[in-house]
Order: sequence, then structure tokens, then C-alpha cells
Amino acid sequence: MNMTSSRSHTIFCLTIEQIEAQNPDNTIISKFQIVDLAGSERQTHTLTTGEMQKEAIEINKSLFTLRKVITALTEKKEQHYVPYRDSKLTCLLRQSLGGNSMCCMIACLHPSDQYFEENKMTLEYAALALQIHNKPVKNDDPLTKQIIELKGTVKLLTMELIRANQHIELLSAICGH
Repeated sequence: MNMTSSRSHTIFCLTIEQIEAQNPDNTIISKFQIVDLAGSERQTHTLTTGEMQKEAIEINKSLFTLRKVITALTEKKEQHYVPYRDSKLTCLLRQSLGGNSMCCMIACLHPSDQYFEENKMTLEYAALALQIHNKPVKNDDPLTKQIIELKGTVKLLTMELIRANQHIELLSAICGH
């Protein structure tokens, strides 16, 4: 967050790990990103100058890049370029927008008719974002699965070895060796 201004984008990330009690190697990790975007502002409405104007320009540029990313993700082309790297914001939101995740957008509008154009653009933005169709799937790492299986095999073989040693000791005791 920007401590010197009331306008900034805020991204809150929450990572949750679910570890299976019987098998600690089997872990499910979920990531939540809650994002509050600063709205775009027209310079003619705010009449800002200096640093505040530069800040508003940067916010508007990042929102413009976000719109380009959302547009690229909703195009039906097989091969297309998604400009994630054009903005820090879109780099941070890459997993949420086009990754292996679900995405939900809540649009906030200003009640005054003075902001009709901004509200219209916000609704167009949200409508465009609704067209992003990610298909989240559970990522299973094949190497992790194989390691879990091999650990189980090692455990079984160790138990068999212990039983075999116990039989040998029992036979030795019976035979007097």
C-alpha cells in the first residue's frame, strides 16, 4: 500500500496448507488473492498536479495493462500473446487471471451520475473478466507420488526384514547356535 496517498492497489495473499494426518507427504496447498484495485480517474475530474498526477497516471497505466491482459485471455485465438510482464500488477495477478485457479471480480460503482462514464467502463471491465474461463485442476506431482509409493515399499520391506531376522533368531535359539 502507498502510505502517502489514499489511492493504491492492494493485494492480500493468503496461503493455506492442508497436511494429511496419516500421510504428511500428501499436502494440499491453496492460495487466495484478494485484490482491491484503485479506480481509474480522469484528470479533468480530479484536477491533480505534480506527484498526485504522476501517481494517477501510473494507476491508470496498470489498469489499462490489466484490461489488455483480460482481453487477451478472452480472445478465442489458439496462439496469442498475453502481456503479463507489462505491469507489476498483472505479473502479480498472473496465477489468478490465467493460471490454474478460479477468479471472481466484484465491481464497485459510484452512485453519482457524474461518474457515469467511469461506472460504464467498470461494468465493461467486469463483463470482460466474466469471459475468462479457467479450469482449475488439482496439481499432482508425479515425483511426489512416486516418493510416497517408494517410502511405503521401504516400510514394508523393512517390516519383512525385521520379521525374517526374528525368525532367524528364533531358529538359532531352537537349534542352539
